[in-house]
Amino acid sequence: QVQLVESGGGLVQAGGSLRLACAASGRTISVYAMGWFRQAPGKEREFVAAISRSATTSDYADSVKGRFTISRDNAKNALYLQMNSLKPEDTAVYYCAAKAGVNNNVYYIRAYEYGYWGRGTQVTVSA
Repeated sequence: QVQLVESGGGLVQAGGSLRLACAASGRTISVYAMGWFRQAPGKEREFVAAISRSATTSDYADSVKGRFTISRDNAKNALYLQMNSLKPEDTAVYYCAAKAGVNNNVYYIRAYEYGYWGRGTQVTVSA
């Protein structure tokens, strides 16, 4: 199994930037497709970004395209989410997730497809 811990959240002004990190332990993330999801108060958990094991393919929710970038560093056993031009509607708890046993070049955008989750990190964007 793998354990995931998010970090990097905080309070920022609209237009600012944050970089979230997801540190993994127990097993190398090279064997997992990875993703980021978020959940705002009173809303369902939603897809944000996903990346394949090889990092050759990735995808983003329409609401964050052009502003967020997902990346991974398998040597450091870490996943990242660079968030630029933040908006108040980006306020949410952000979660990283891992899915094992996948093709090297595919990614997943549905929460139910992931088997491992971190506890989340809060991102708050003020107007």
